[in-house]
Amino acid sequence: MTTATASPATTAAPPLSLTPLFARLKLTLLRNGLRQSNKRKAVFITSIVLVGLFGALQLLGLVALRGTEHAAAFTVPLAVLVALGWAVMPLFFPGGDETLDPTRLVMLPLRPAPLITALLVSSLIGIGPAFTLLILIGSVIATAHGAAAFAVAVPAVLLTLLVCVALTRAVATANVRLLSSRKGKDLALLSGVIVGVGAQLVNLAVQKLSEAGLARLEPVADVTRWIPPGSALDAVRAAGEGEYGLAAAELALTAALLAVLLLWWQRTLTKVMTSPDSSTLVSAAKPEKERGAGAGVARLLPAGRVGTAAQRQLRYAWRDPKIKTTWGSTLGIGVAIPLVNIVQGSHNLYFISVAVLMLTGLMYNQLGLDGPAFWMVLQMIGSPRDALAELRGRALALTLISVPYLLALVLVMAVITGRWDQCPEVLGLSLAALGAFLGTGAIASVRFPYSVPQDHAFKNVAPGQSGIAWLGTLWSLVGLAVCAPLIGLTIGLHLADGHGLLWTVLPLGVVYGPLAAWAGLRFAATRMTRRLPEILEAVSKA
Repeated sequence: MTTATASPATTAAPPLSLTPLFARLKLTLLRNGLRQSNKRKAVFITSIVLVGLFGALQLLGLVALRGTEHAAAFTVPLAVLVALGWAVMPLFFPGGDETLDPTRLVMLPLRPAPLITALLVSSLIGIGPAFTLLILIGSVIATAHGAAAFAVAVPAVLLTLLVCVALTRAVATANVRLLSSRKGKDLALLSGVIVGVGAQLVNLAVQKLSEAGLARLEPVADVTRWIPPGSALDAVRAAGEGEYGLAAAELALTAALLAVLLLWWQRTLTKVMTSPDSSTLVSAAKPEKERGAGAGVARLLPAGRVGTAAQRQLRYAWRDPKIKTTWGSTLGIGVAIPLVNIVQGSHNLYFISVAVLMLTGLMYNQLGLDGPAFWMVLQMIGSPRDALAELRGRALALTLISVPYLLALVLVMAVITGRWDQCPEVLGLSLAALGAFLGTGAIASVRFPYSVPQDHAFKNVAPGQSGIAWLGTLWSLVGLAVCAPLIGLTIGLHLADGHGLLWTVLPLGVVYGPLAAWAGLRFAATRMTRRLPEILEAVSKA
């Protein structure tokens, strides 16, 4: 009896490694993105060239620090600052890298552990990691002395780069629900505030370093050398100076942070991919809260059309991402510039005029932010009286934010500088300028309206309307001319040594500002009723 030979079993396919697959997918995404249009390809190539040049300059600058006594005092805080930038990047630019959204992989049968390894490796492909690598290479060249230091530099650079990438991935995954919501878009648009204020702080720091040298950073480096990944960069210096135990401890500290980040990332990734999206669940109590908040604001405003228009504008300022970021950037930069000048040693309250100029920029296109929705306003305007009530409501909304802001800014700056003698004249001129620009801004809004695109975070003028926007900006010179009498009086009192009478500028400004605003609003209202169709056409352009 012969035994039947069993047919060979079907051999199982070897398990597919996710890491090379995701790396190829990342390269494919980049390649296919370039194939979409020549414009996108040109922007991408230009970005590579500019970032490459800037990175090469940073590399050369860091290499030039080699042999400097306090080079590590600069490179260690720099590593922490770079890691901080990677941490906040997904919060401010959630649309910058679509691969940061792990919810795209929810329906795939993937385990978290191999998935985070594949995502971590694929995240190393891109302009950002390449730029960071150039900075890290330059940092270790500046501080490495001896074979031991260069041997430690290899794992130090690798650990630092991995910490940066894992940090941005973990933060993006933990906040993926927020970043895909309207509040997340608001946060991204508010990056203008951070950019504006941060630019002033960086400018101040560079000036201080040029005056005092890198030695001024030693106290900062003493702290940041124990904050990963700054500890990894300091390990290079420690190895070069023969402190091998310290170098090992600092590398271990950075490796421990990387392990914690990977563990946090894995847990949040598992939660995101297995739990329902609670942001889609409607709360029954929310509409009641919103109605209550609206009723509370309404009680503080005058009755009638003026209060209704003001309440609508305040709601726009709070809910619309475009208007919110405009207000946030304006208020933030208006505070940052006077503070930076005070820190630099200039104790002059007249730098608050920058905040006044920033605020007035919001007044010269009050109708453009409505966009196509302006037709609803148009339906309710049948006479100059209706137009005046509408413009007064918009001016009231701007005043309710601007006046307390300017008052608080003047008082805070006076406390910091001790220049209480300048308070009356500065505040009087600020209030007069606010009223003058409110009036002339209403005229410009009616005479030179233009559309503001809502689908672009940093684009404020629709294509083909740049000339109109420039005309509106030049019209602000008329507002400056309206303030000329009070400005001339202040200058004259200074030149005539009449400092004892400068307090009169405050009551004059309190009266002059509202009068200028009233005259401008009435003039604009008569023109608005004649130009309603033209205004609607201008503000509705895409």
